[in-house]
Amino acid sequence: MCELFGVNSGRTLILNELLSEFFSHGTEHPNGWGMAFFYGNAVSLEKQPEASHKSIYLKQRLQSKVEADKMIAHIRLATRGNINYENTHPFVMRDNNNRTWTLAHNGTIFDCDVLNRFVNIQQGQTDSERILTYIIDRINLEEKEMSSEERFQVIDKILCEITPENKVNLILFDSELMYVHTNYSNSLYRCKKEDAVIISTRPLDNNLWECIPMNTLIAYKDGKQIYIGTNHKNEFIDSKEKMRLLFLDYASL
Repeated sequence: MCELFGVNSGRTLILNELLSEFFSHGTEHPNGWGMAFFYGNAVSLEKQPEASHKSIYLKQRLQSKVEADKMIAHIRLATRGNINYENTHPFVMRDNNNRTWTLAHNGTIFDCDVLNRFVNIQQGQTDSERILTYIIDRINLEEKEMSSEERFQVIDKILCEITPENKVNLILFDSELMYVHTNYSNSLYRCKKEDAVIISTRPLDNNLWECIPMNTLIAYKDGKQIYIGTNHKNEFIDSKEKMRLLFLDYASL
């Protein structure tokens, strides 16, 4: 699988210690790392298809001050798609209204008909990129510039649609809202710090971390939770058959 990290804050935070701890987990997730920083509707994307703990670039990057009020990071353990730049998270796309969307995903889509038609459209091979491609397609179908609440409702419906029998832990940013979702027990945490929330697959320091509510989409803006979605009850449960499918996919990389 993979690990996720996200920051949504009303003020700039210095992130070096948290990121250093997060990227040290690359020993267990060696197939790529990435970071996305946000400046209005613009995204600064840094990623490599190599282990984070071995990356000379990343080591040098973390020796300088890293500060942001919104950002997403990811380390990859490949289960779908080759180990290359195109399959390295986060993924970035623009909708027809020129809004930028950025996604990082930890999970696996085992079966989902609505995503299958994007296999030949996406640039890489990951099911994660397929999720973002579907999101952009659904947003574009609205044929208008939507409010933040209308966008949230679309994403909420998509999560209800794609989560049955699939593991879908993700962080998504639409240049205004940061969406967070998990349907796998004890696999995504949050730490609240005044007007900021930090999201991580694992607690990263000695502060108080709590599990993200299960099976329910949450949206943050400037560190505050502003929307909460439908409890779809599609909890992902590991099974021997699913683990066998993951092993076969990984063995084919």
